[in-house]
Amino acid sequence: MGDYICKIATLDDVIKKYDYEIENAIDDKDNWIIWKEKAIDRTKNGLSVTYCGVLDNEIICETTAALDPSIVQNSDGLIDDKTVYLYAFRTNEGYHNKGYFSKLFKFMMEDLKSRGYKRATLGVEPEEERNRAIYSKYGFNEYIKSELEEYPDGTKIKVDYYAKDIT
Repeated sequence: MGDYICKIATLDDVIKKYDYEIENAIDDKDNWIIWKEKAIDRTKNGLSVTYCGVLDNEIICETTAALDPSIVQNSDGLIDDKTVYLYAFRTNEGYHNKGYFSKLFKFMMEDLKSRGYKRATLGVEPEEERNRAIYSKYGFNEYIKSELEEYPDGTKIKVDYYAKDIT
């Protein structure tokens, strides 16, 4: 695995990762620009924590934990003082299925447990079968609800929400 570490992202790491996503965006670059600004604000204000996997000084995977219901769409039942909402599970092309994200996920779960969280939730679009299978493997098998979410550009998507206990 080379020189791979898992860490809590700094603000510079968050900016670097979103710049990468914006640069590689095909159809929704405008959404990514807005998501970047939100990520910067949330990081600065302690509303979320981003975790990143770094291989040979390059961020190759990431995920974020929302710590405040004000930043989560459809937040009822998804986030509270003992429940954290997870989003932005991303691994760069070329690094899938090599165990990097699994190590990052374990690192994040240990950190969240140390912060006092007992449950984690996430959302997945129903047609994202591969992602749903991955989330199920990680233990997100308790169905909570289905709702619509809206992207900054107004696109609406159906999302199914799932939970797991943090143990």
